[in-house]
Amino acid sequence: MTVRTRFAPSPTGFLHIGGARTALFSYLYARKHGGQFVLRVEDTDRERSTPESVNAILEGMAWLNLEYDEGPFYQTERMARYQAVIQQLMASGHAYYCYASRESLDALREAQMARGEKPRYDNRYRDFTGTPPAGVPPVVRFRNPDDGEVVIDDGVRGRVVVQNSELDDLIIARSDGSPTYNLTVVVDDWDMGITHVIRGDDHLNNTPRQINLYRALGVTPPHFSHLPMIHAPDGTKLSKRHGAVSVMQYREEGYLPEALLNYLVRLGWSHGDQELFSREEMVALFDIKDINQSASSINPDKLRWLNQQYFKTQPAEHTALELRWHLGRLGIDPAVGGPDPARIVMAYADRAHTLVEMAEQAKPYYQDLTGYDAAALAKLDADAPGILSALAMALAAPEVWETEAALDHTVKQVAQTLEFKLGKVGPLLRLALLGQTASPSLGVTLALFGQAKTLARLHALRDTLIA
Repeated sequence: MTVRTRFAPSPTGFLHIGGARTALFSYLYARKHGGQFVLRVEDTDRERSTPESVNAILEGMAWLNLEYDEGPFYQTERMARYQAVIQQLMASGHAYYCYASRESLDALREAQMARGEKPRYDNRYRDFTGTPPAGVPPVVRFRNPDDGEVVIDDGVRGRVVVQNSELDDLIIARSDGSPTYNLTVVVDDWDMGITHVIRGDDHLNNTPRQINLYRALGVTPPHFSHLPMIHAPDGTKLSKRHGAVSVMQYREEGYLPEALLNYLVRLGWSHGDQELFSREEMVALFDIKDINQSASSINPDKLRWLNQQYFKTQPAEHTALELRWHLGRLGIDPAVGGPDPARIVMAYADRAHTLVEMAEQAKPYYQDLTGYDAAALAKLDADAPGILSALAMALAAPEVWETEAALDHTVKQVAQTLEFKLGKVGPLLRLALLGQTASPSLGVTLALFGQAKTLARLHALRDTLIA
């Protein structure tokens, strides 16, 4: 049997972190078993589904590099197939028309709740043979079995047993003829040969109903695994304030897709004490049985830490692709002038947790300075212009630019010659170059600027001080 999994989002919003984790787990399971991963867009909710949401989902999947083998398939293009299955269920006696009005069902619900009963449809039209009431367009309901039970061998939760007597006859077609979720998802997974369904446990209540639909159609249901929810750090329901946002907002906030995937895979899944996983390791090590049954909580500090680990460990050229995007948002085109962004990544990997921070720190290498740190300027004394002149003279020699070590040594020699501590010379050099006194090592910083820009900025600060 070829393993086939799917990710089936509804395009009523962006691809959020919970959906991305579901997509990742489905992707990993398919790749682990040499199977296929299918993308399906469940867009039958025509009032809420939008093209913008579809694009947001596809954009998020592409940024995370969760490549699907088939799709995207759209439910709105499969309406004729759903109608055929509904008619099949009607013909076999597994479905029937229900003419109950919304008002009568609301009254039924209120009466049941008043008696302390679980609200449910009372099967009033299950065996109806009379004349249909005038002016009431019927829905189609599935005739759920009266007795027996549904056993779900859930990959995460284990054995789950639901009595059929607890289930009512669900609607599979609305009064306008459009199919409902529980019908379309069964038909789609059947037609697409889905063998394993991995989804959030908010769908667990639907699963026994869907299994009964499969049985009525004479189809073997797929294997189900229901993922626990993701909570906020305080254990409450996840909100936008806590991170329930589009995965593309994580890009805007400066996170690498690899770091976000690593973060997502550890939300409810573990492999010993390992924290960092390459994609190849995720595929090789992922196992549904290792998913925790309890809800997991997001940890923003953990994501920031992971992001920096990827700055340090993955090829700088790869990280630089994302850094270029962030530099572009600041109006910077590295191709016009300045260092290769990969060199910025190597220099600032220890000094930034997000690409937003890194891009901000990189601005002086590409843009003219707009001023100097006021507190640092206030600390300068009368020696500063002379130190700047001495640095400019020493750094005017071409041979000192051969290596970062040579540059670092040259600055130290200037300090020794002037009989100043490096702690006085180094911050002044950084102030001239960057407008503030924090940076990577002096040799690295000078190499990033290059000789011409370095000399120009040394002269500019000196002229400012003596003006």
